[in-house]
Amino acid sequence: MKFTKRALFVAASAAMMSLVGTAWAQTAMDNIQKTKLIKIAIPTDFPPYGFVGIDLKPQGLDVDMANYIGAKMGVKVELVVVTSANRIAYLQTKKADLVISTLGKNAEREKVIDFTSAYSPFFQAIYGAKTLTVKSMADLAGKTVAVTRGAIEDQELTKVAPAGTDLKRFEDNNATVSAFVSGQTQLLATGASVAGVMMQKNPQLAAEYKLLLKDSPNFIGVGKGEDALRTRVNAIIAEAKKSGDIDKMAQKWLGRPAGQLPE
Repeated sequence: MKFTKRALFVAASAAMMSLVGTAWAQTAMDNIQKTKLIKIAIPTDFPPYGFVGIDLKPQGLDVDMANYIGAKMGVKVELVVVTSANRIAYLQTKKADLVISTLGKNAEREKVIDFTSAYSPFFQAIYGAKTLTVKSMADLAGKTVAVTRGAIEDQELTKVAPAGTDLKRFEDNNATVSAFVSGQTQLLATGASVAGVMMQKNPQLAAEYKLLLKDSPNFIGVGKGEDALRTRVNAIIAEAKKSGDIDKMAQKWLGRPAGQLPE
């Protein structure tokens, strides 16, 4: 009798644990399909990837990518505003299904979240007027380039600049950009985000991307183990690369096509 009661108790406990386990195992993809809604974390403080426009609505490359994924999945998109500090936490606590917020992939982050294929470039580059011919590093000889002292672009440019390049170093990004905008230098070496803002605010300069200094692409963050969602998003990214839509987004916001991005 005692054995029978114990066996029934164990069986009931196992059944209960099974139900709990099933509920716990519900994936983000299941929930998206059920609710027809996907929550995507985006930045609004990092133009041209994400910022608030004059209509007070989020816009930028990351916002376009979020809406693109939602449209391809046939679901409504809820944009969730995050910062660099809390974007991964939002994913871990299921406040967001995806993070599209200039997220670089590294070993530490891969311990706590998963990543899709890369969806956009993030880079340091050299910019200048469209009328100025700069097609290779050799063309920098004899030209003045504004750069922020000690920044990544300063380190990279120092490695490759030919003899005769006049590097004008400034103490912060604002001073560097101001030097270029005011005509103190012919070229500007900076990050894509800084350049994007500069070109948006100063269209009269007709500045454009010239040469790449360093490439470190962005990836979309997915909750750990959410393989169904990651696979679906990867398929969307692959098709967008094939169709040229990824290149169009990069051209629109960064002034250059996305080019070859890692899987």
